[in-house]
Amino acid sequence: EVQLVESGGGLVQPGGSLRLSCAASGFTFSSYAVNWVRQAPGKGLEWVSRISSSGGDTSYADSVKGRFTISRDNAKNTVYLQMNSLKPEDTAVYYCKSFVVGNEYWGQGTQVTVSS
Repeated sequence: EVQLVESGGGLVQPGGSLRLSCAASGFTFSSYAVNWVRQAPGKGLEWVSRISSSGGDTSYADSVKGRFTISRDNAKNTVYLQMNSLKPEDTAVYYCKSFVVGNEYWGQGTQVTVSS
């Protein structure tokens, strides 16, 4: 069974940092790209970042470029999202997702709240 489990969210002050993790199981993790997507309160889904299967290719939404860094450890079946210089507008539920053998899988999400 394919599973994606996010962790690492929480409450942080503006300007602070958090590192989110997405732990995968049930498939050959190193063969698939992973995306981070977020949903702010009352808003639609926003794509945040993507990392290729090898980790050699990454991309970011303009809203987070220069502040967030995506990485992965294929030995640990985990993708990370390092978030620095957080802003109140980064407040959202963050999800990781991956297309595995033609099906899209999502984690349950982790809440990030940026507030003083």
